[in-house]
Parts: sequence; structure tokens; C-alpha cells
Amino acid sequence: MKADWNIIAPYAVPLGIALFAGFAVWSLLLWLFHRTQGRDYRRARIVRVFSLPLAFAIPLLFLNIAIAATPLPGEAVAIAEHALRVGVVGCVTWLLVRGVAAGELAILRSHPMEVADNLQARRIQTQTRVLSRVLMGAIILLGVSIVLLTFPQVRQIGKTLLASAGIVGLVAGIAAKPVFGNLIAGLQIALTQPIRLDDVVIVEGEWGRIEEIGSSYVVVRIWDERRMVVPLVWFIENPFQNWTRRSADLLGTAFLWLDYRTPIAEVRAELERICRSEPLWDGRVCVTQVTDTAESTIQVRLLVSARNSGDAFDLRCLVRERMIDFLTRKHPQSLPRLRAEIASEPEPPRPPPRLVPESMRSPGAEDGEPAIGS
Repeated sequence: MKADWNIIAPYAVPLGIALFAGFAVWSLLLWLFHRTQGRDYRRARIVRVFSLPLAFAIPLLFLNIAIAATPLPGEAVAIAEHALRVGVVGCVTWLLVRGVAAGELAILRSHPMEVADNLQARRIQTQTRVLSRVLMGAIILLGVSIVLLTFPQVRQIGKTLLASAGIVGLVAGIAAKPVFGNLIAGLQIALTQPIRLDDVVIVEGEWGRIEEIGSSYVVVRIWDERRMVVPLVWFIENPFQNWTRRSADLLGTAFLWLDYRTPIAEVRAELERICRSEPLWDGRVCVTQVTDTAESTIQVRLLVSARNSGDAFDLRCLVRERMIDFLTRKHPQSLPRLRAEIASEPEPPRPPPRLVPESMRSPGAEDGEPAIGS
């Protein structure tokens, strides 16, 4: 029995210590993770980010050290260490991704968009979301690459590909053009910000808001609750309207076609009264102008301003409705009408055409054969 223990001890002691220490660390970190669940202060958030990946990475490191200390054959040690290295790389990749996500969440939390003037918050949130997605993708790609390079077969394939880098690079570039195009477009949008989250845009003739900016596409929420999914590259290569690029303030117009007898001064006073009584109006612009004339009507433009596009649309509809009601009640003669004249008496018969006297006629040089002298 003593001889058996002497044989087992070189394997059991290092592995037992590693397993015991790894289990203790795993239990402690999981306990910390569950203890901080639901707590919203900075230290608890940091513990939640790091505790879960470390709960698996540290025991793997202990096992790696313990296996190296055992008298296992070299091939078995190499296989075990390779598997543990892959696990550690996966845990580190997981940890870095969680760290980026936690940093993104902290920035978004400190710059909420649920405020009246959210231009700065939308700018920061857009940059944060896009850059964090790009960074997460790069971390995952790097982790997968490191794992693959630990396999000798993959390294051999890499050497073969490098030997024919010209053709492979050309083929890979053509195949990956959409991926890299969207990646570069995402970086451009994050840095130059032609669009931001919650921006009001007109895309392909549709009015909507930017709901989500992903790593390869943008989701536009249309006013009727539809979603338009647009590639990132589209916003770099095509013109579009952004109604909230600098501010959310907007001018809205309501056109009316009225009769020439419309009292414009009273229409102007009524528009000012409507604007002053409505909280949708932001107090900047309230203008009545005759912008065009036609054979039977005039075109009146009612120009008003609002804090955002939604308020502007509602205010335009309200102004149009109340102005028509005002004109119907107070000035019905202002509404367009078709005028026609009806003859009350039959027209008298026309006299027969009179013959033109010979003295008033042309001598005939213009309408006959030229005279021939005898």
C-alpha cells in the first residue's frame, strides 16, 4: 500500500491541491457574483463583471500549474496544457467582452436620452454603442484567432496561405468587401455622426427614427411601427434627410387655398391666437403669408415652429383644423368657390354681313391675275 501511495502521490498531491484551491476560488467568486446581483453601485457592478469569468479562469490556471508538476508523459501533458490554454483564452476573451459591455453601459447610464435637450446624449450614446460593438467584435475575432493558432494544423494552413498571399488576399478581399465595408462605415458613423440614435430621418421616402445602430445595419422605426433595416454603408453612400442633425427644433407649414375676399389680417391674428394657446408651439415662428395666386384662389401659408418633429406635425394638423373652423364660422366667403356668369336674356340675332362697297375694295392687284396691257 505504501508503494502504491508513493506512485500515486506525485499525481494526487498537485492535482488535489489545484482542485481544492480552484474549487475554493470558484465558490468565493460565484458567491460574490450572486451577492452583488440587484445592487446598482459601482463596486457591485465591477464585481459582477469580473467575478464570473475569473471563477472559471483561475481554477484552469491552477490545473495548468499542477499538471506541469506531475510526472505525466510529455504527450499527455501537452494535450492537457493545450486544452487548458484554450479554456483560459476563452475566459479572458469573455472577460474583456464583459468589460467593454460594462463600460458601454456605464457611459449610457451617465448620459440618458430621456431629457428635453438630448442632442449631446444622443451623440455620446451613438459613438459608444457603435465603437463598443466594433471593439467587441475585434476582441472575439482576436480570441478565436489565438485559439486556432494553438493547433499545429491551422498554423500549417496559415503558412500555406501566406505562400500564396496575392491570390488569397484578392479572393478574401472580394468576399469580405461587404463585411469590411460595413465595419469602416460603422467607424465613420461613430466618428462623424451623420446619424445618431433617436434622430428623425427620411430614408427612401419614409419618415422614421433611428432605433438601433448595429455593427452592420441600422434599424429605422417608421412612424407606423414598421422597421426598416438599412446597411451601414447606405448612410455613407446615399443622401438622406436628417431633421435633428443640429437640433430638434423644426418649422412646419400648413397651406390653405382661399378666396380672394379672404381677410388676411384676421387670418394672421387668428393664427397668432391659436399658437399662443397651444403648448406645442415653442414661441419662435408664427407667420401668415400669401405665397401664390391662381385664377380663382390664393395660396396662404401658415408657418409655425415646434420643439421637435412630432410636435411640429401635431401643431400643423391643429392649425389647419382650427383655421378652417374659424373661416367657416366667421368668414364663409373666404372658402374657395367656382364663379360663373349666366346670361339673363337671349342674345339678339346678328345682322347679316354687309357687302363692302366697290369703292372700299382693293383694286384687284392682290387677289387676281396681274393686268396685261393691250
